[in-house]
Amino acid sequence: GTRLYTSPLDTNTRPCSDAQERATALMNLNLLLQFVSEQWILFAALSVVIAMFIRHELSRGAPGLTPQQSIRRVNSDGGIFLDIREVGDFKQGHIADALHIPSAKLATRMGELESYKEKPIIVVCRMGQTAGGASKQLLDAGFSEVFKMKGGMMEWDALQLPVVSVK
Repeated sequence: GTRLYTSPLDTNTRPCSDAQERATALMNLNLLLQFVSEQWILFAALSVVIAMFIRHELSRGAPGLTPQQSIRRVNSDGGIFLDIREVGDFKQGHIADALHIPSAKLATRMGELESYKEKPIIVVCRMGQTAGGASKQLLDAGFSEVFKMKGGMMEWDALQLPVVSVK
């Protein structure tokens, strides 16, 4: 079959056969292989960085839940939202009935969560980045149902879900 081919450098369209498309794809593959063979050190370094990133992400504690999944989990299973942000951020706006323990004090205040040892604990931070470390601490301490909220309070606010502020 004949198709129209548009070159990114040429505004004219012209017929292009399947053989031409295969030849172009083969030429692109050859260029990629040539690049990898000439820049193998860069390619190897990139591969190592990608592997380390994947390993790091997989070891970041509890699984993530969206805000909607988090609400369902807390409401249906009697869980709690654990807000690990700093005091100022918490006072500005937090999820109703959330327990506030700043991440720096989690290790010393973990006893406050003892009644939730077998219930869902949704760890909430500002953007969903630091909840992983806190959730890992809780899992290591024997809490069975720990989750981190994807996107943190920024996602919660973006979805225009209700917040409580302290003045």
